[in-house]
Amino acid sequence: MNFIRLQIRFIFIMSILIFIVSSCARRGRPEGGPKDEDKPIMVKTDPAFKSIHFDSDEIKIYFDEYIKLKDVNSQLIISPPLKYPPVISPQGTPSKRITIKIKDTLQENTTYTFNFGHSVIDNTESNILENFKYIFSTGDYIDSLEVKGRIKDAFDLEMMESPTLMLYPINEKFTDSIIFSEKPMYVGSTIDSVNWNIGNIKEGKYLLIALNDNSKNYKYDPKEDKIGFQTNYITVPKDTSYNMTLFKEILPFKLPSRPKELTKGHIIFGYEGDPKDFEVKPISETKSDFKSYTYFDKQKDTLHYWFLNYDKDSILMTISKKIILDTVNIKLKSDEIDSLKISASVSGILHLRDTLKIASNVPMIKIDTSKIAFIDKDSLPVIYDALITKNRNRILFNFTKKEQNKYRIDLLPGAVTDIYGVENDSLKVEFATKKSTNYSALFLNINNVKSYPIIIELIDNSGKVIVQKYADKPREYKFVNLLPASYMIRIIYDVNNNKKWDTGSFLLKQQPEEVYYFEDIITAKANWEVIETFTIK
Repeated sequence: MNFIRLQIRFIFIMSILIFIVSSCARRGRPEGGPKDEDKPIMVKTDPAFKSIHFDSDEIKIYFDEYIKLKDVNSQLIISPPLKYPPVISPQGTPSKRITIKIKDTLQENTTYTFNFGHSVIDNTESNILENFKYIFSTGDYIDSLEVKGRIKDAFDLEMMESPTLMLYPINEKFTDSIIFSEKPMYVGSTIDSVNWNIGNIKEGKYLLIALNDNSKNYKYDPKEDKIGFQTNYITVPKDTSYNMTLFKEILPFKLPSRPKELTKGHIIFGYEGDPKDFEVKPISETKSDFKSYTYFDKQKDTLHYWFLNYDKDSILMTISKKIILDTVNIKLKSDEIDSLKISASVSGILHLRDTLKIASNVPMIKIDTSKIAFIDKDSLPVIYDALITKNRNRILFNFTKKEQNKYRIDLLPGAVTDIYGVENDSLKVEFATKKSTNYSALFLNINNVKSYPIIIELIDNSGKVIVQKYADKPREYKFVNLLPASYMIRIIYDVNNNKKWDTGSFLLKQQPEEVYYFEDIITAKANWEVIETFTIK
């Protein structure tokens, strides 16, 4: 009996111990080993990697661990491009195998490259197998020549796109327009933000271009793509390294939609391309007191056309750029004119380098200064000049700004009159100026300028041009009354002396004007002078 009790006690104690140990074991989660930072490794392919005499319609690629394909449809670059895209699996689910089903007829004696970009990642830690490639040849050997180089945006400091590099063979089928309609023979991609390469190509003469290729169709669409090109054809393997510049072309001029009446006496013409020499004129019969005004809104690619003293229900107009391009008849139905609205460019602080501006939504034809009161903090009248700009949409007030002063300007009714004879409502603007010690100054010298004139631009972190100077000879450039901030310097070689940057043209074989950024960031501090000397490399 005692023996049985001892056995029961022993079993009870052991049960408690087992419960305690198991509870302790469940209390925490084991930490595991170090984080997996290894990339997937290709272990086998079928057909074999770099096969020759390739004649299969399916490819299987095996890895040492489970992988996923991320954005493979946008990442995969096939060179030469296929007419019908292959079917890639799996997509979205982990697997140790990639299967490629080819839906196209392959060219004879051609080396094909399937570049997966950054789409192959491991399933657990998302480690990327960068620029993974599968290569084969339908001929007797694998083409092994390569071209490479660097690429940059023609105007911006950084490229927002990942351009595709393309080679078109120069043969009996080649024309300059081939890039608009046909896929290239070879394609490549950027390795990082600036370096690119195209591999496994054969000896020959080629046109080398770069596209950001928004549609991913390996064809140039000037409306949405940027382009870069080598002016001369390249010869492989004679030269193997090339620098490329990516730019947006100016579209051919056209009106994408019919002009339309916004309000009575106000028609808008939307356009694409360069508006230089773009004019519209009425050919309908008009009275002797008929008047018209035009204004280009370049932010919206729109020409505004205002007119008055015309009472018919339609107006026939010509559209021209030196020569007449079209004639349009515009129906006029509106009975209401634009309501005049004016607004000030300043709110709170007018910086010492800025100009006070009054903007209008309707062209202005008259200023009555007797109905403008402009005083400082001591209620003393401010001496000023008021000028309506050429576009008649702004008034510039030029006056000597005093430091750390307060101002008030009142535009009473009748101070401004628009083309319809409508006068403004009252507008009161109060603002102040700061001390000159709140600003910074920059004194800049530039060395190794290969030709003049140049455009010097001081830009802020957002890319906005704060100051622009035009230089036709070497000198010290002075930028004063700068807000404390970080700035960069951009230099433009103005080859055609038109005081602006000009982009390139593929068909005209015209490269964009050269642009240089200085790598050093200029830090402007309050009550501080910065002296810098930059050398163009």
